[in-house]
Amino acid sequence: MTMTDLPKLSRPATRALGNAGIKSVEDLARLSRTEFLALHGVGPASLPPIEAAMKAAGVDFAQK
Repeated sequence: MTMTDLPKLSRPATRALGNAGIKSVEDLARLSRTEFLALHGVGPASLPPIEAAMKAAGVDFAQK
């Protein structure tokens, strides 16, 4: 499986994903939507581009 690049996000959101070890859209499938939004630096504006990228890659947030 190829890794899908993350969409362009704000610097704080990009840093938050890097600090959490998330390097691809597929890595996001380890997190629930709530866990994603709880990352320091990630806000509601980050959700639409992330969800679109995840849908295009055929993955979704974890159901926890």
